[in-house]
Amino acid sequence: MLAGCLWAVANTLTIFAVRDVGLSIAFPLWNSNSLLGILWGIVFFRELRGADWRRWLGVLGGALLMFAGGTALAAASAAQVPAKDAMRGVAAALAAGALWGTMYIPYRKAYLTGMSPLSFITFFTVGELGMMTALALTYSGGATQLWSELSGARHVLFWLLAGGFVWVVGDLFQQYAVKYAGITRGIPLSNTNQLWGLAWGILVFGELRGASQSVLSQVIGGSVVMALGAGIIALSSVSRSEHQRWEEAALNEAQRYGVDSRYTRARIAGEDAGGKRRRTWIDWLVVTIATVIIVGFAVNAQSPQIAVRGGWVAALIVATLGMLMTAAISLWRTTKFN
Repeated sequence: MLAGCLWAVANTLTIFAVRDVGLSIAFPLWNSNSLLGILWGIVFFRELRGADWRRWLGVLGGALLMFAGGTALAAASAAQVPAKDAMRGVAAALAAGALWGTMYIPYRKAYLTGMSPLSFITFFTVGELGMMTALALTYSGGATQLWSELSGARHVLFWLLAGGFVWVVGDLFQQYAVKYAGITRGIPLSNTNQLWGLAWGILVFGELRGASQSVLSQVIGGSVVMALGAGIIALSSVSRSEHQRWEEAALNEAQRYGVDSRYTRARIAGEDAGGKRRRTWIDWLVVTIATVIIVGFAVNAQSPQIAVRGGWVAALIVATLGMLMTAAISLWRTTKFN
């Protein structure tokens, strides 16, 4: 729940940062979260301890390459508008990066003590929704004003729900990445979402159409550098000696919170330490309520008047579903989603 609260506050700060200094300045500042996450992984959870110099170089060098590539992409895609309040925007972006980077501490603590990513994201969402509700009530001027704004936007709320649904699915895979690859690898790799956003913007919505040669060069160069950094990190797999350090960190966390060490060992290895569990009527009730809510908003939704390229929409959806199925099958075969 704490991680969800931190995420909500950080996400709100990014909105203020983009408003005040623009994306090209704000993005590199808040994207420092992955570098901070790597630091916490090394300091608190013994990640990269016991790894050889090539893995250290691969993870740190790859993260820096991704940071540089992301900076170039942000500079190319940002609307160059005068900053309204530069100091306030910079402070908001830096605070967002610090909160997101620190958010990964409860991530890792949860998984070292044996928590399932499915359980974690459930409590994460509770904290996130609670904090976002509090922020919305504060900045909108109260419940009456907030309800009025939501009622006025009821025809587009389904698309926000759909975006949230897709985000949760993606975040679930990020949780598994953090659990089995650690903060130092999972978080930088998940930041490649910027490349997918860029692909949708250019191919589907026609962004950067008519852009100058220098802007296109930045986009291509930044994409290549970012992809190269991600590839280097992906190849820097966890060695056996490093994994032993993870197990030591897990034992420390188990002792701190009174968790059975055999349970934590089994969960780190992706094994089911609690036996088979069956779905109850409560599970099906939650699924039914969520489905009814989404369908209800879908019935009242109106299609946004946005020109898109249907062929590229289909291609990117197929590519996304293909990656989703590949990752899901691999996770199931290896861990049974434990």
